[in-house]
Amino acid sequence: MPTFHLLIKGKVQGVCYRAGAKDKATELSLTGWVKNTAAGDVEAIVTGPQPAIQHFIAWCRQGPPAAEVKEVQVEPMPATAFADFTITRR
Repeated sequence: MPTFHLLIKGKVQGVCYRAGAKDKATELSLTGWVKNTAAGDVEAIVTGPQPAIQHFIAWCRQGPPAAEVKEVQVEPMPATAFADFTITRR
């Protein structure tokens, strides 16, 4: 399964971004994790079928209603297996 690293920039902390990302990933049967960064961004690793990943990335470009996403950097990475999709801490 493809795996991607995402870095989401903008007003993405304190707006339920991680919880929304977890809900969307779970809905799409994706695995991986999401966390806040010390720089004020949100970082995620996501694994699953390509169409579901593309749908997740599209959601990340909007985020939850209170978010103001400025940029989403997407980089492919070696396939990685995860049991589920979790919110992790720094």
